[in-house]
Amino acid sequence: MDEENAVELLQRYRRDRRILLDFILSGSLIKKVVMPPGAVTLDDVDLDQVSVDYVLNCAKKGGMLDLSEAIRDYHDHTGLPQIGNTGSAGDFYLVTNPESSGSPPKRAPPPAPAFTPPPVYTPSPVSTPAPVSTLAPTFAPSSIVSNVSRSESFNSTQVQELTVDDIEDFEDDDDAEKVDSLRTSRRNTNDASDLALKLPSFATGITDDDLRETAYEVLLACAGATGGLIVPSKEKKKDKRSKLMRKLGRSRSENVVMQSQRAPGLVGLLETMRVQMEISEAMDIRTRQGLLNALVGKAGKRMDTLLIPLELLCCISRTEFSDKKAFIKWQKRQLNILEEGLINQPVVGFGESGRKASELRILLSKIEESESLPPSMGELQRTEALRSLREIAILLAERPARGDLTGEVCHWIDGYPLNVRLYEKLLLSVFDMLDEGRLTEEVEEILELLKSTWRVLGITETIHYTCYAWVLFRQYVITSEQGILRHAMEQLKKIPLKEQRGPQERLHLNGLHSKVEQGGFRELSFLQSFLSPIQKWAEKQLGDYHLHFAERSAMMEHIVAVAMVTRRLLLEEPEALQSISITDRDQIESYISSSIKNAFSRMLQTVEKSDSIDGHPLALLAEESKKLSKKDSTMFMPVFSQRHAHAAVVSASLVHKLYRNKLKPFLDGAEHLTEDVISVFPAADSLEQYILALIMSSCEEETAEVYCRKLIPYEIESISGTLVMRWVNSQLGRILGWVERAIQQERWEPISPQQRHGSSIVEVYRIVEETVDQFFTLKVPMRSAELNSVFRGIDNAFQVYANHVIDKLATKEDLIPPAPILTRYRKEVGIKAFVKKELFDHRLTDEKRSTDINVLTTPTLCVQLNTLHYAISQLNKLEDSIWERWTKKKPREKLNKKSIDEKSKSFIQKDAFDGSRKDINAAIDRLCEFTGTKIIFWDLRDQFIDNLYKPRVGLSRLEALIEPLDAELSRLCNIIVEPLRDRIVTSLLQASLEGLLRVVLDGGPSRVFSLADGKLLEEDLEVLKEFFISGGDGLPRGVVENHLAPVRHVIQLHGYGTQELIDDLRSVSGSDMQDSRSKLGAEPKTLLRILAHRADSEASQFLKKQYKIPKSSA
Repeated sequence: MDEENAVELLQRYRRDRRILLDFILSGSLIKKVVMPPGAVTLDDVDLDQVSVDYVLNCAKKGGMLDLSEAIRDYHDHTGLPQIGNTGSAGDFYLVTNPESSGSPPKRAPPPAPAFTPPPVYTPSPVSTPAPVSTLAPTFAPSSIVSNVSRSESFNSTQVQELTVDDIEDFEDDDDAEKVDSLRTSRRNTNDASDLALKLPSFATGITDDDLRETAYEVLLACAGATGGLIVPSKEKKKDKRSKLMRKLGRSRSENVVMQSQRAPGLVGLLETMRVQMEISEAMDIRTRQGLLNALVGKAGKRMDTLLIPLELLCCISRTEFSDKKAFIKWQKRQLNILEEGLINQPVVGFGESGRKASELRILLSKIEESESLPPSMGELQRTEALRSLREIAILLAERPARGDLTGEVCHWIDGYPLNVRLYEKLLLSVFDMLDEGRLTEEVEEILELLKSTWRVLGITETIHYTCYAWVLFRQYVITSEQGILRHAMEQLKKIPLKEQRGPQERLHLNGLHSKVEQGGFRELSFLQSFLSPIQKWAEKQLGDYHLHFAERSAMMEHIVAVAMVTRRLLLEEPEALQSISITDRDQIESYISSSIKNAFSRMLQTVEKSDSIDGHPLALLAEESKKLSKKDSTMFMPVFSQRHAHAAVVSASLVHKLYRNKLKPFLDGAEHLTEDVISVFPAADSLEQYILALIMSSCEEETAEVYCRKLIPYEIESISGTLVMRWVNSQLGRILGWVERAIQQERWEPISPQQRHGSSIVEVYRIVEETVDQFFTLKVPMRSAELNSVFRGIDNAFQVYANHVIDKLATKEDLIPPAPILTRYRKEVGIKAFVKKELFDHRLTDEKRSTDINVLTTPTLCVQLNTLHYAISQLNKLEDSIWERWTKKKPREKLNKKSIDEKSKSFIQKDAFDGSRKDINAAIDRLCEFTGTKIIFWDLRDQFIDNLYKPRVGLSRLEALIEPLDAELSRLCNIIVEPLRDRIVTSLLQASLEGLLRVVLDGGPSRVFSLADGKLLEEDLEVLKEFFISGGDGLPRGVVENHLAPVRHVIQLHGYGTQELIDDLRSVSGSDMQDSRSKLGAEPKTLLRILAHRADSEASQFLKKQYKIPKSSA
């Protein structure tokens, strides 16, 4: 509430002040009021800047009131506090704020030794002033004194005033180098030569300093048009600093004090501009005084309508300069500006006034020549030339242009491109002198002030925003300050498009063209001159964004925006019509393509220089390419994706293509799995898989598939698969060789009591596992086909092994003697052979075969069985291990092949080692059968086959065979492994039952059975059953019963009477059915053999009559 009252009170005071001044100035209190330069009436004067005290003093004296002096008096006393005229000598003022300065120091200052100030060197034209009083104390050099400017010392024993013009005459290169080094130390600047404006150079050789000083003169004239131009008081002239020290700049603390002490309003702002534009105070005072003098006698003439260089040439004399050289330099600048503005770059063409241009050049030359003439002649020639120059120059400058009337605007400086070069110098004042990367605090006021120059310079909104954007962007390039870049971007966005500009501005901009030498002379528009350097710089940066934005990707987003905005603006220019077909997406792709190629080229050079110990260059290049693609997708592509949805795909595809070009010659030359192949193939495949995954994750599935199809695949798997297959085939041949060698060296002895298998199978597994390890050590990409080949090879090796084990086994026919000739019972002689020679087996096994059978002892056969069991049991572990390692090797299937590979995988996994399992199990069954048959029909042939139930059952019972059978069974069980025990015992049971049937049915003429033998045979069968059951420790009862069932049925037939057997045989013999059974459930052959061995005449007669079976003969 109090703040609002204070504001209202202040506004009321200001309003009453204006009313009071207006009353005094309008009334008769003042005899005469002299208007300030540029003001015609009181309405043109800002009464807020007029000193009331000065006006009241004039009114009291009744004298003339000069408003210029009143305005100067107001500004001279603005920085001082308002106090009464007490005259007290004890009054003083604090420059600092006591509240923020803290408490005073509590200790006394140290003693100050003598101080000798450094000498100040001056040029010879400057005289040495007289020394001041020597009574002044001296001070030692302290830290405080060292911070003082070199041109200002405390109580110096020698005071010497150096003008700016004197300093300008210095030609000491050492000082210049020192200045440049100190300024450079303030901020490390970057090269901005690429951003040079595409504008023609000046024919007169105007320098940047000339443009800067002329721009300041234009600014003063435009400011003077509002009545705000005053000449500083004499006291302020003494407070100067040399140009050298101004180049070195102020300290930050000094800057804060100076800003706080800056005069308010236009006067203070102009002072700021003077400092920012590095204009000396002497030059500033000369220019102000000259402009004010130029208005004398030109009532109603605005200062900004003057032909400023001409007026300054007329109003400023040589005597105002410290030496002749400074004056000649200044005059040369003014003459060059006139020539450029009125002749070389006029806003209005000459047409019929071409002769006046020639005359103007002659007059300018005469003025310049006048300085080389004697003083009297030179001054006369200069005066006459200036008079003639005024007549011609004013006539040319006041010609109408841009729709104005004759004489309304002075067109001496608004010709293109001179006007924009001057405006550029004005815009450079927005940067802080102490920190080029920051805008000054008065930037808004400065920009508002610069608008006053638009009419004189012919500046429009579009021109302003374009020039300001270029100035800001150039400053960003120099300082790398992101804040400046944001300001530049804002200005670029403010530049209106062609349809947004008014018709007059469009017409004006269409006339702004300049010819530039660029591979031949080329005509450029205004926008092309200013924006094409920005665009080319941005495109150069984006063309290698991996290099320029490696550590600052956030800045890249702004540069992309700059490139796109400038591109949009430049596409509207007439010469850019051929580029319209290139869209923003195409431009983004060109940035990506250029930068990726540059980055890839650098990587290639780095890899080629690297040590070969680190790996094959192509493998290293693949790893670096993967890192490049990963960095590109995470850091840079999010920026480009805002303008190109598939930017990441474009980047990844290009990396894929560039690496493929380097990889292809290597692939074409790969024939074997060398170390280089094993090094390069996995790295290349990993890169390709990463790129494919990146593409799939960057866009929709259908779009990703389209991009993937466009890629030319490396075909690493195909080529690698061929090489791996060659290696696998050679290794499988090696395995088969080891299998045969292991079998040949096998002695079929148990390795140990715990490992009761042969050593050959261990050796086979060792070589197989070694091959599998080598297979998975190959880091090259593989398909399921190679794995399938490995499975097939190993499967074949075990099949070969199993077949080798049983290859030398004798057949069952070799073990079982042939059945004797079937004869019938003969009572007279008992049971004798029908033919004597047929009583004996003439197909006895040959000696060699007999030796082979005898070699295969029961322990040997058991070791072979154990070995085969070990083979099949370890086969499952091997298979599981291979699949586990394959799954780790290929955690995911390739794109577009997943379903096919999964089907093939399931197919392989289903029957990987089925052939081996089948063959090994068949070999085990064969060995078990052979072992049981050998024990019964070979080892126990005498006891079992030849002598059991011979000559009668009662004389040779089965009980006598239990002991040798038990010995054989014990021998088996001591060696055979537990999982095979039941299988081998079952085989022995089957062989025993076969032997019993052989004795009962094919016992030969020496064996006869009576009806009473049936019970004895059944008893023997029970004995055999219980032997194999062994009280529960042997075979399961059910298994034994199942095997005994067929034999029991045959034994039971011996309990039937002869007639029953004959009737049963007759019934089945009359049937046409083959393999039919009788009513007793027996086959005809079985009944026939039982009758043949029946000790019964009725049976013998039946067989004689019905089957013609001969009798046994002695």
